Amino acid sequence: MIARLTQLARFLYDFVIGDDPLIAAVVVAGLGLTGYLVGEGLSAWWALPVAAVAALSYSVHRAR
Repeated sequence: MIARLTQLARFLYDFVIGDDPLIAAVVVAGLGLTGYLVGEGLSAWWALPVAAVAALSYSVHRAR
């Protein structure tokens, strides 16, 4: 049982974090910002795509 939980935890870490923890952190921050804006009654459809494009652009720039 412990071995299966360990395997699941490793899979989830690799799936969510992957090669670049910065992208995962930006996506989580974008989801948080979206939730906050919606909670305030604002239209927030744009927040997550902006965060994703910014993170991807930074990651590509850093790799280049």
